[in-house]
Parts: sequence; C-alpha cells; structure tokens
Amino acid sequence: MSYFDAASAAPLHPVAREALLASLDEGWADPARLYREGRRARLLLDAAREAAAEAVGCRPDELVFTPSGTQAVHAGVSGALAARRRVGRRLLHSAVEHSAVLHAAEVHEAAGGTRGELAVDRTGRVAAGEVGAALGPDTALVCLQSANHEVGTEQPVEEVAALCREAGVPLLVDAAQSLPWGPVPGAWSLLAASAHKWGGPPGVGLLAVRKGTRFAPQGPRDERESGRSAGFENIPAVVAAAASLRALRAGAETGDEAARLRRLVDRIRERVPQLVPDVEVVGDPVHRLPHLVTFSCLYVDGEALLHELDRAGFSVSSGSSCTSSTLTPSHVLRAMGVLSEGNVRVSLPYGTAEAEVERFLEVLPQVVRSVRERLGVPAAEAGAARAAAGGAGHADRVPAPPETAEPATGSAGSGDESGGLVVDSLGKRCPIPVIELAKVIGEVPVGGTVTVLSDDEAARQDIPAWCTMRGQEYVGERAAERGAAYVVRRRA
Repeated sequence: MSYFDAASAAPLHPVAREALLASLDEGWADPARLYREGRRARLLLDAAREAAAEAVGCRPDELVFTPSGTQAVHAGVSGALAARRRVGRRLLHSAVEHSAVLHAAEVHEAAGGTRGELAVDRTGRVAAGEVGAALGPDTALVCLQSANHEVGTEQPVEEVAALCREAGVPLLVDAAQSLPWGPVPGAWSLLAASAHKWGGPPGVGLLAVRKGTRFAPQGPRDERESGRSAGFENIPAVVAAAASLRALRAGAETGDEAARLRRLVDRIRERVPQLVPDVEVVGDPVHRLPHLVTFSCLYVDGEALLHELDRAGFSVSSGSSCTSSTLTPSHVLRAMGVLSEGNVRVSLPYGTAEAEVERFLEVLPQVVRSVRERLGVPAAEAGAARAAAGGAGHADRVPAPPETAEPATGSAGSGDESGGLVVDSLGKRCPIPVIELAKVIGEVPVGGTVTVLSDDEAARQDIPAWCTMRGQEYVGERAAERGAAYVVRRRA
C-alpha cells in the first residue's frame, strides 16, 4: 500500500519512534517537581523546547507545546485578539486558511468582533499588496498560512509580515505544512504548527509568540507552559516531535530530500495531464511545497475515484464535494475558482520511492477511465473530442449516463433570445450536472446558450470551471424556482 496523504498526517518518523520509546522510561514524571525523576523530565522537556525553537526560528522561552496544532491556532488567535481589544476587533485572514483559523474567526465574530476575508488568485495565492491595503486602524490581527494544506501554494509571508509590522499589526502564521521544509521567513509575530504533519506523534502542537507581541491567554490558566497551554505535558510525545522535526530539518538543509520529492511531484504534474484527458492541475506551479500536488478530473465522481485508488493500493485525499458529508466543495477550491469534481491531492511522505510514483501514474488512467465509464463518459471519447478541437472550446457530444441524465428540453419560457436549451439537473449531484451540460453544448449554435438547472452547491463552482477548461463562456447565475440556473454560451 502506498500512502500518499502526508499533508493529513505523516507516518511516524523513525527518529520519532526511537525518541518516543526512549523517553517513555525517562520522561514520565512531573517536570515541575524538584526530585530526581522530575528534574530528569524537565531536562527532556527543555531540550525538546530548544530543538523546536531552533527549527521555528524563535527563542525557547517564546515557544510552548499544546495538545494539538488546532489548539495552538485557537489559543494564538484568541490570545492575540484579546490583547488588542482596545485597538480594534477586526480580524483579517485569507480565504484559503485551514478550518482551525476559520472556526476561530467564527467564534470571534459571534462574540461581536468583525473579520475580513482576503481573496486569492486562481493558484490560491494572496497578493501582499491587497493585504496591505486591507490593513486599517481597527485591525487587531492578520492570519496567513505559510503554505496551503490542499494545493501546496506558498504564501508571501515575508512581504505580508513586513507590511503588518509597518502598520503595527501582529501576524499569526499557520506553518503546519511548511515547517518541516524550513523556517518561516519574515517578522511574523505568532506561529502555530502540528507535529503529526512532519512525522511526529499526534497530539502535539506548538505555539510561538515572539517577544514584544501583546498576548492575553484566554480560558482557565495554570502554571504550565507559561500559562498559555494548560495541562500536564506529554513529555515523551513532545520529545519525539522535536526529534523528528530536527531530523527532517537536517535533511531539508542539505536539500536532498526536498529536491528529490520535488522531482517526483514535477513528474506527476507533467504526466497526469498527458495520461488522463480533461484534467486540471491546480496550485501555484512555482511557489509551492515540494511534496504536494493536486489535480481535478472532469466528469468524475470524487468519492468513487478515491475508493478505486484505495483498491489499487494508493491512499490519497480529496477536496471534492463528492467525498464530503456536507456535499459542499472545499472552501479552498471554491476560493480559487477551480474545478472541484474528481479532485485528488497527492502528498508524498518522507522517503517515498520513485517506483511508487511510477506505479501511481500507471494505475491512474485506468482508474479514471473506469469511473467515467460507469457514468457513461468514456475518457478516451472525451479526450478524442478535445484533441479534435485543438483543446479550445469545441462543443463535445458527451454521452449521458444511463439512468441518470435527462434529455435537454427546449428553452421555451426561459427568456433566452438566442434559442438556447435548458437542462434539468435538479436532484442530481456532481459530476452529473456538468456531464449533462457537456452532452448538449454541441446542439446549440455558436452564440447560443445552455441553461443548467441544479440544486447542487458544487455546480456553482464546477460549471464556471468547466467553461474555463473547455473555452466556453460562463454568462452567470440567476434565480430559479428550485436551486439556481447556470447559463453558458457556446463560443466555438
């Protein structure tokens, strides 16, 4: 089995395993006690803090350990906002932050604060200038991840940190995904991370608050971890987390492992669009993590695709709405305006063999083809149509899935002066609305329209994304008796 989901949780690093087992015998006592066992535990905790602080790029007394990365984010956001309440109550964050930041922002808003969401471009990257323009006298805190957890895009943290410092606003960086590959540059004020992202044991997070940053911890406090994280420290897990971070950072400093994984990811980015028709590779092609790549496949049920890859021996993840209990697309993909259906995220753990990646590239085309065939959309047929059109806007006649697609009906009463068609996809989930759109686009003349009726939230994202991929014009959305009406004009 090839595990390709390190962005969710990396396998336990061998160094972490050794450190964990060794410290179980030495680090079980209360480090706050003065007897021998307590002093021994305190030495282990202090050494782990020094190692982690060196990797982060801060002083040991600026860093505390928390029970999770999520709690580190929540504590950082609430503590920074509370300390600056007299300045203002406005929180700024990017549209692609991890849910930990978004949930903290919701709590802040419910308590009477305000927040602003910073837009990203189609690669998922924030423009530093737009962050600077959004800073105001009432801005209490800015949150910006160092690299995105779904598409791997790196953010301009150093530039944003400089703008925040000039404005006197603290910047909290969620560095969970990037910390194993190097310190976060710039004059950030707070930083949060999670050990299970870099091969440490789960249940360990860290929060760094640089000196000079106003911070008021919220909730009940005790004497541990500078009053910023309550409870008895899990010293064996903390030691293992610091040891694995130090080991990974040593490898990253030589550049060997990061460069090797980047070559493997480059191979996936290059070959997948060649092997699989109608695929969009998303995320910034240059400013990105070395081990992560995300792509989306047209006319594919994301859940079925992940199940088939699992059966073939590959563990990957997805931001597709078809794999979500909420049936809403990933907020990251939505903010980027890219295709969400058939979404696959591959994140390679430390030590991934080249042969595993090559086998993935061998298996993927057949897996996608089989899923499409089940939906009545043979991948070879869709690809041949695109090739015949030169890949630019040809209206393909894609067969409708048996037992799911409904025939397109005339647009009588739709108010479409160009004589378009109306496709009723109400009650159908992704990717059926897009499949039905592709099926009929060739039946309208150039300049004519197809209106898709859908009550699936994913259609709001995937129909415009389909238009971008297929060279058609997305006219817009209008209200309908049920769901919404999405209008597409044939351009060629």
